[in-house]
Amino acid sequence: MKKLAAVLLAGVMSLSLCACGDKTQVNVDAEVAPVEETSTTETQAADTTEATATERTKLIVGFDAEFPPYGYMDENGDYVGFDLDLAQEVCNRRGWELVKQPIDWDAKDMELSSGSIDCIWNGFTINGREDSYTFSVPYVDNSQVYVVKSGSEIKSEADLAGKVVGVQADSSALAALEDTEGKADVAATFADLVQFADYNTGFMNLESGAIDVLAMDIGVANYEIAARDGGYEILKDQLASEQYGIGFLKGNTELKDQVESTLLEMAADGTFTKIAEKYADFGLVESVCLEVPSAN
Repeated sequence: MKKLAAVLLAGVMSLSLCACGDKTQVNVDAEVAPVEETSTTETQAADTTEATATERTKLIVGFDAEFPPYGYMDENGDYVGFDLDLAQEVCNRRGWELVKQPIDWDAKDMELSSGSIDCIWNGFTINGREDSYTFSVPYVDNSQVYVVKSGSEIKSEADLAGKVVGVQADSSALAALEDTEGKADVAATFADLVQFADYNTGFMNLESGAIDVLAMDIGVANYEIAARDGGYEILKDQLASEQYGIGFLKGNTELKDQVESTLLEMAADGTFTKIAEKYADFGLVESVCLEVPSAN
């Protein structure tokens, strides 16, 4: 029995050493120092931080694929636009691969929080969202405007009473019309406020007469009107003014700083302006507000 017990004991010791063998090479002749334990959570967090800081190989940009000129699909089926051009240049300079990820705009928060995208870069309004995201510095001043068909009897904001107004769901224009400190009092005079998934659908409804007015970003309005060879007008009365930034997950200052610093380099060497000039017909050059920090 003693012999059998000794054999069993030796087996247990052998199994114990094998179980640890994948993690630690044991030197049975050396004196083993005590090992300070580290929690699995701490180890994972450290690994994630290190990977983020030193091993990033790509940037996944979430954008609305029907939001020209910032992000949209061209006639060749490629995703293009001002913001995507900026993102591509940032990635080129940092040695990253740019992954253009079209998203449902209503699901942008879920996409960001789940890690499906690294940032929201698509004419993304900072105003009113400051506490929900970590934003880059603003780079475009943008206004919200009203668009009507040419020759419409609607000439000013006062003429919107009793009219059907269209707007994109979860957009800055909608936020302004629902804001009690904004234009909620104006919206209260509408016959109806109709929400669309995208502005292309909104323009189709404006063309058919299903709505009387479309509230939207001025840059997108200029693009859509030009693409349709005119036939529409922007009212002089503006709905609201805002600034665009790149939105990152709240607290992700490391990635924000990396992208922002490269964006500022592009502004300093003139590349940012050259990219904006590609979209000059849509007022982007005049809308640029990125400030290059002065050298100390």
